[in-house]
Order: sequence, then C-alpha cells, then structure tokens
Amino acid sequence: MLDHLSLRIRVFLFFAALGFGILVAIGLGLGLGYRRLADPELLSAFVQGGIVAGFVALGLVVWVWFLFDVNVAKPIDILSGALRARAHADVTSEMDVAIARYLGDLAPAAKAAAHRLAETRSALAEAVMRETQRLAQEKARLETLLSDVPVGVLLVSGDHTLAFYNSQAVDLMAAGVAPGLDRRLFDYLREGPIRHAHDRLIATGDPDAATDLLCTTTTDARILSARMRLTPGGQGAAAGYVLTLRDVTADLSAHARREALLAEVFDRLRRPAASLSTLIGVIPEGTAGPAQMDSALRAEVAALSQAVTELARRHDEGRMDGSAQTQARASDLADGLKARLEAEGVGLNTQAADILLRANGFEIISLLDGIALHLGQDLAAADLSLRIEEEDSGAMIRLSWQGGPVSIGALDRWLEEPLDKMAPEIAARSVLASHATEIWPEALAEGRQSLCLPIRQARRATARPKPVVRTVVYDFDLLSRARTDKVAETPLDALTYVVFDTETTGLLPQQGDEIVQIAAVRIVNGRRVEGEVFDTLVNPRRSIPLSSTEVHGITEAMVADAPEVDEVLRRFHKFAEGAVLIAHNAPFDMQFLRRREAELGLAFDHPVLDTVLLSAVVYGQHETHSLDALTHRLGITIPEADRHTAIGDTVATADAFLKLMPMLQGRSLTTFGEVLTEVRKHGRLLKDLN
Repeated sequence: MLDHLSLRIRVFLFFAALGFGILVAIGLGLGLGYRRLADPELLSAFVQGGIVAGFVALGLVVWVWFLFDVNVAKPIDILSGALRARAHADVTSEMDVAIARYLGDLAPAAKAAAHRLAETRSALAEAVMRETQRLAQEKARLETLLSDVPVGVLLVSGDHTLAFYNSQAVDLMAAGVAPGLDRRLFDYLREGPIRHAHDRLIATGDPDAATDLLCTTTTDARILSARMRLTPGGQGAAAGYVLTLRDVTADLSAHARREALLAEVFDRLRRPAASLSTLIGVIPEGTAGPAQMDSALRAEVAALSQAVTELARRHDEGRMDGSAQTQARASDLADGLKARLEAEGVGLNTQAADILLRANGFEIISLLDGIALHLGQDLAAADLSLRIEEEDSGAMIRLSWQGGPVSIGALDRWLEEPLDKMAPEIAARSVLASHATEIWPEALAEGRQSLCLPIRQARRATARPKPVVRTVVYDFDLLSRARTDKVAETPLDALTYVVFDTETTGLLPQQGDEIVQIAAVRIVNGRRVEGEVFDTLVNPRRSIPLSSTEVHGITEAMVADAPEVDEVLRRFHKFAEGAVLIAHNAPFDMQFLRRREAELGLAFDHPVLDTVLLSAVVYGQHETHSLDALTHRLGITIPEADRHTAIGDTVATADAFLKLMPMLQGRSLTTFGEVLTEVRKHGRLLKDLN
C-alpha cells in the first residue's frame, strides 16, 4: 500500500512513527520510574517532566523531518519530475540543481544524464532525418528502376496477396487494368504452379533459392515465364516472395524470325556456292587465266563452299542440341495447357510426373493446344487426357482421347499451321525441329487413341543444392589502420589470424600418418571473415584406418579424387601468408605441416598461438582445456555433425579465440608479445612453437 504514496508522504509517515515511538518510550520510562518510587507527591513532577521531554523530543523530530523534507525528499521529487519531463516531454532547458545541493553527486549526475539524453535524442533525430531522406531517395530510385525494368515484378505476401506491382506486371497479367493491392494473386494467375513453386522454395530451407515456372493468366490463358524468390525475413508458410513475369511470345517470335533469316541466308548461299564449285570443277585447270590466278580462284571457291557447308552444319546442330531450351516443370506445362483449353471451352484431365523437361514450355503448350483443338473440331474427340511421364533419359508426353484415330496426313496439315495467333510466322512443325523430336499417333486399349511426343532430355525434380554464397567481403577500417612490422608490439585486434585444423590418418606423423582434411578461416580486424574459407579433403596416398574413419568419418573413397598433400599444403601456405596461425593443440597440427617443408621448399614459420595455452592463461592450469570444455565454458555450440570435422572444429576454435581475446585484453595483455610472454609460463602444458 505504501508503494502508491509519494516519497515525501512516506518520509513524513516515517518521522511521525518515529515521534510517536519516542513519546511512547518516554511515557513508558516515566511510568516505570513512578511505580518504583510509589510517591504520590512526585506524580505531578513526573507528568510535567514527561510533557516537557515529549515536546522537546517531538520538536526535534519535527525539525529533523523538516530539514530532511526540504533538503532531501523535496529535491528528489523535483529531480525526478525534471528527469521525467526530459525523458517523456522533450523538455530541453537546463536543470536547476541548486535545490539539491545537499544530495551529494546525485544532482550533477542527474544533470549530466539529462544533458546526455538531450544530446542523444538530438543526434538520433538528426540520424533519423538523414536516414529518412536517404530512404526516400532510395525509394524514388527503386520506383524508377522497377517502373523501367522490362519484366513484370510482383511482391506477394505469404498468403498470396499483392503488396507491390509495376506497370509491366499490369500489362502482362491484367490486360492493362490495375489488379489492386491486397488482392489475391490467384485472381489474376492460376493457382497451381504458383502454390507448388512457393511450397518448393519453403521446402528447400534455403533463403537464397529461386525457382523458374510457367504460369497462366486467368483471363486470357496467356502463358508467362516466371521466376520466384522468397523475400528475406519470412519463415515457413508465412514467407512472402518476389515474382518476376516475362511474356515469352515476343521473344519466341523474334527468335523465330532470326532462325528464318539464318535459314534463308544459308539456303541462298549454299546453292550459288555449290554451283560455283561445280562450275570451277568442270573447267580444265590452267584455262581460267594465268596459272597463279587459276589456283587462287579454285582455292577461294573451295574455301567458300567449305565455309558455307560448315556454318550451315553448325547452325543445324545448334538448333538440334536443345541448348536454347530451358527447363520446364511437367506439372506447370500440364497446368498451362489445361488453362489454355479451358479458356477455349475444352476440358482436359492431366497427370504429370515430378520431372523437369529440357524444353521450351510455351512452344510445347502451344503445339499441343492447337492439336487438341483440331482433335475436338475434326474428330469430335472426347475425354481428352494428358499424361507426362519419365522414359529412359527423357520424357514422354501422351495426349489421348476417346474416339477415332488421326491420320498421318491430317497430322501433317495441322503441323503446317501457325503455332500461335501471337506468333503467326512460326509453324507448329518448327517446334518439333527445335526440340529434335517427332510426334506420332498410337492406339491404346479400350478404344482410346493417343499422340506421342517424346522429349529427349528430362530429369527428376530433386532438392536444389545450396548455392555458392557470393558475398561482398570488406572491412574499411583496414584503410586507416596503422601497420607495424614488429608482430610482438602489434595489438591483438590489429593482427590477421588464420585459424586451422587438420584431420589425419592417425596420430603419428613420424610413422607415416598423413593429413586427410584441412580447413582454415581468416580473422581480420577482430572478426571472422565469412567469405574467406579454406576447406579441402586431401589424398594421403595411403590407407585410412577404420579407427580413424570412426572419428572423422572420412573414407578412402571420399579422398580418392582429392588433391594430394603437396598441392594442398602449397595452397594453404599461400592462404596463411602474413598471418598468425591459431590452432587448438597446435604442436600436433604443425607437425604435419613442418615435416614437409624441405620437399616443398616452403617454411611454415608463422607466429603461432594455441587456444589450449590461451585457455590456461584465462582460466588457470587446473581447468580442463579440451576444445569441448573450452567451447562449453564460452557458450559456443559445435553441432554434432560438425564435431571432428576440420571445418567444424576450425570455426569453433575461431569463435573461441574471438571470445578469449577481450578476456586477455581485460588482463592487460593487449599485444602479441605480452600474450606470448604470459603463454610461456604455461609451457608444461604444451611446447611454445614461436
């Protein structure tokens, strides 16, 4: 209950209780004294004395309370109010600390805190203003950039609602009508491929993963090529994504025109070159002018004919090898064809294996769309069904129906028609040529007919490997750092370190044991550089005992194609050039490096620090200094799968050193030389390698 009262009231109640207690004590004392004397004549004297003593005591309490209230409680209240005003009401005026002159350093400290708060608030406001201006500029640049990019860009939330779109996206998916923010994406694009791609990206667990897909608009069944990438920060099903859209029809049309032009060029050149070659061949030698001119003319004609033939052959091979094709997911292709046919009033049942086809999805969809429409119009085909399945190293696309068979002549006529109304210059047959395939009719059981279209290259859809991280590696503080050639005098946080670890065939290098894996990371300016890692298996040119494999998990099969020790040690020496080497139990690892110095013509004469000895400096020799014990004390977790792997132990050792460094500096060990001097006091644990 007293917690809700002000400080001054609580002080007043304290002194009131104190005064009351003093009065009670005086009364009890006088009462006990009177009872012992038992003289009625002294009663009035005791009463008078008690009253005087009570008033004097009460006066003293009131006086002390008044002084305490005026000089302590009241100034504290005033200071707290002033601090609250500056904390919550943005008051910037100077605090009057004279009233709190009896509170020692409290008033100056409060004034300093308020002044610091005002400075921080002012600096923060300036920083926020600068950052706001910068963000506004970046926003303007981004809007300009995204409005001018030649592809449609959508930013979509995890529940598939639109949060951003540019003008190209409007043209591609909404026929020029703005789709509207906070609207479902599936109002404009068919749900199947989008949702499947989103689920695939989430399942990879890789925030940098991207996936390509074919999607179809809901209004006019337009086929769009798309790429999806998750946005940073989202997790699980709540992860949003960026979707870029591109209309492949225009690209296909331009590609077809180029192909037609090249074909025409080669056709026009091939005939005159052949005729000229034939003509030169029938003219007797020496009759086409002087002998020198005759031989030169024949050589040039032969070279021209050979060049035309070679270029035409390479052009035809380029069209046939499928290098211009992209990977299309079978389920996306099936969904795109179904959308096309449904927009034209034709139903289609689909069944697609989880495979990726090496094919131009737009061309295949357009080809099958035209054929399916002819089947319905010319043959009254019913119950159309599409099945895409794996077959050998490729895939088989089978379009089946209930009804009469299609003749070869009718199929040829259909293939001579334009592939798509938006690309009238492309014949449907050119799709077969560009994919190096054919299409043929085939009868099925129960009166069903089918058309078979094989795709030469396909593969099963598997989990995407984690991409190589390409980060920008920098530390601008290095530009202004003072350099010194004397390592001993260099501050610890100014040195460059290479932390490394090895896995070996055994523990006895002098008896022929060798390295099977070595890993290292660099520490620059007091931080581990994520992008600078050395990690490789090593072929030891000898067997790996089973007992060693049980420790580090490296088998002879794993190192069979790995580089040999000499090559790896040369690369590692270059990686560690100019750095201080750090290892946990460094004498063991350094043995495997230094025993090869003579044959390599290199010297591993780097300064060396050992985290075993650094741990002893910080925690004392009585502690256990294994890597597990050290990382446990420092709160570093080594994943079980990474323990006793070179890179796992290296990263753990590097993180341990980064935590030990400020602890060493706290013991006034700030330079390499000071640390080395202290480390040598623990030489009975391990030999110093410097």
